[in-house]
Amino acid sequence: MGYNNCVMIKTYNKKLISVLFLVTLIAIVFLFFYGVNKTYRYNEETYTESYSGLTLFSEKNRKSDVFVNAIARDDCWAKIFDLNNEGLTENNYQAYTYDFIIYNTTSDKVDDFKFRLTFSELCFLSSAWNGSLEIHQNVKGNEIVDYVEDLRVFDPKNYKFEIFEVEGESFIKMYPGDYLIYYPSSSINAMEIPIDSGEATTPGLILYVDMNRNVENSTLDFEYSFNKSILSEPLVVISLFSAAIWAIALLFVTAMEMQAKRFRERHQRDNQIIEESIDTFTGFIDAKDPYTNGHSKRVALYTRLIAQELGYEGEDLDRIYYIALLHDCGKIGVPDNVLGKPGKLTDEEFQIIKSHTVKGGEILRSFKSIEGVNEGALYHHERYDGRGYPEGRAGEDIPYIARMICVADSFDAMNTNRVYREKLSKETIMEEIRKNKGKQFDPEIADVMLKLIDEGTITIDRVS
Repeated sequence: MGYNNCVMIKTYNKKLISVLFLVTLIAIVFLFFYGVNKTYRYNEETYTESYSGLTLFSEKNRKSDVFVNAIARDDCWAKIFDLNNEGLTENNYQAYTYDFIIYNTTSDKVDDFKFRLTFSELCFLSSAWNGSLEIHQNVKGNEIVDYVEDLRVFDPKNYKFEIFEVEGESFIKMYPGDYLIYYPSSSINAMEIPIDSGEATTPGLILYVDMNRNVENSTLDFEYSFNKSILSEPLVVISLFSAAIWAIALLFVTAMEMQAKRFRERHQRDNQIIEESIDTFTGFIDAKDPYTNGHSKRVALYTRLIAQELGYEGEDLDRIYYIALLHDCGKIGVPDNVLGKPGKLTDEEFQIIKSHTVKGGEILRSFKSIEGVNEGALYHHERYDGRGYPEGRAGEDIPYIARMICVADSFDAMNTNRVYREKLSKETIMEEIRKNKGKQFDPEIADVMLKLIDEGTITIDRVS
């Protein structure tokens, strides 16, 4: 994995990512439970339809997704119902088989249903299948209500209904306005409920009706409820899919963060090795001149503070620190008698001192691990007005890192004792920096140094 990708997670606002994940999770959980609650309310709701007359007996009746076709079959028996003991000799009542075909055209299960059949004409109830009946019969203004588990094994002695017997068979007399409520069977043999998607069930009745009349004006009130799976609710499916994406995203971010953490730890170890190596090397350099011992480390610290004030951060600050730490590495090639000479240097000796910039640039030229590492060593004695060395560069032509080191290096020189003078006071140092803005120093960087000194971030003899 590339360096840029590794540090990508590091640059993210982790708090914002955490909040985003939390808000997203709350939204997903809300969506899931809203969908579950919606499904629960849907399953708890009872739906009703009402059919009568020709609509009840139309095979093409579709008033809802779950609908009823009541189909009368007239190929049954006929009997003599001598209601007034008139000695009738011809059949006057015809048996009809009524199949109530209940279709489920939805994608859900019909969990339960019942229907109420209210009769418009006098008729006689003979049989019913497969469920049970709650029969409401009015006799001389009194309502008789009883529950019949299975009309096919009906024993009239166990009920108070008004019964009419023909040829030894008992019939329940249903007057106009009387009604029955049919409850479906859930037994293994019948299994009228639940009704699966695309399936149907067919409860039935056998009624005897006057041959000259019919029950087409009867009314059927149909009630039903669903058992919808929560996985068929779009909101639940969306929430589960979103939860899967959320989990994958969390795993991805966690994996990236772990990888970035490992990289940072490895990078930190590498940096520590680099820093310790550079510290050791610069220690050799500073040891050549006891009066400037610790100079490289101090200049590196000042330079990093300047860069931080200018908006640099993270890896860039580390890079700037290392470059500043190595800025005087060329002094390793300067003879000790010249470097530590207490008196005034000759022109030849001064040229030898000045050569440390070129030597430093040459030493660091092959050091590729830190980008631009040789620029600090080579150009930190260039002046903003072009009167510096080794190349006499001016202004923006001097690398920015070298301009920062120039200010930090000069400050440390003024703030430490040298063989040829004592360190300068704070006021003198600040005045020297002001006087050399635009001459020796980049004006912007000089102002930053003055600000850091003035506010106490950089103090005389120490860094806060």
